[in-house]
Amino acid sequence: MSDAQTPNQYAMQDPRTQYPRPPFPRQPQEAPGLASKMDPTPDHGEESYRGFGRMEGRKALITGGDSGIGRAAAIAYAREGAAVAINYLESEQSDAESLKELIEGEGGTVHLFPGDLTDESFCTQLIADAVEALGGLDVLINNAGKQVFQESIDDVTSEQFDQTFKTNVYAMFWLSKAAVPHLPPGGSIINTTSIQGYKPSATLLDYATTKGAQIEFTKALAKQLADKGIRVNAVAPGPFWTPLQPSGGQPQDKVEEFGSQVPLGRPGQPAEIASTYVFLATQEAGYITGEVFGVTGGDPTM
Repeated sequence: MSDAQTPNQYAMQDPRTQYPRPPFPRQPQEAPGLASKMDPTPDHGEESYRGFGRMEGRKALITGGDSGIGRAAAIAYAREGAAVAINYLESEQSDAESLKELIEGEGGTVHLFPGDLTDESFCTQLIADAVEALGGLDVLINNAGKQVFQESIDDVTSEQFDQTFKTNVYAMFWLSKAAVPHLPPGGSIINTTSIQGYKPSATLLDYATTKGAQIEFTKALAKQLADKGIRVNAVAPGPFWTPLQPSGGQPQDKVEEFGSQVPLGRPGQPAEIASTYVFLATQEAGYITGEVFGVTGGDPTM
């Protein structure tokens, strides 16, 4: 999204027209997709997010941090004063490098750790590497996700089902388990679930199932970790304009009208959800754990 298109998030305005509305052009990509190839280009906060120093000295690891919601969270965290590490797939290196250039160009700290989260040993090593690079760990954002639409259960292969669960559920479990010994009292785990965990689409059978699992994982782990002073929460986005959608997450006819079904009539931009991840990581949310925050453009999660 160009400078001319980037709204001032801090000025009062009509949320229906704050960002682009459908129809959008068809734009098929190979999974996992690149934000740089999307039309319109998503706003991750590159020009719009303003930091206020709310995370000075914090250390955070964000999966899926190269683009979409993870990229927006990384930009916000860096501008709030946190040191950041991100994970992503090697095919997403160009998006990760552009993020690194942005954050380091502003004097921030970001470490890049490409790799496949469906591998348990990699997940365990990722936590160790992030702790070493950052000098500790205060926040873990389990954000990376796999979404592939299929019209029928007959079209969902066991391989797809397995990969979706390993990316969305197993990785969350492996990373959280490895991270807990490093998180101090006041530390936070934030999981990205979805409105699909409450209101599943027929074409997202396996994805929606994993999102329901993430919600229950969040609630149960929050109870386990309360006596350690570690909070666990989740964010449930509605339709957000990220590479997940045109790279197989939705059919192209739905990409054209993406977000039109919610009351605000458009998809959310990643920059619009970043502050939710900031809030949940800070002491402003110190009495909040085991909760799921819906950011859905007016489509209630319940």
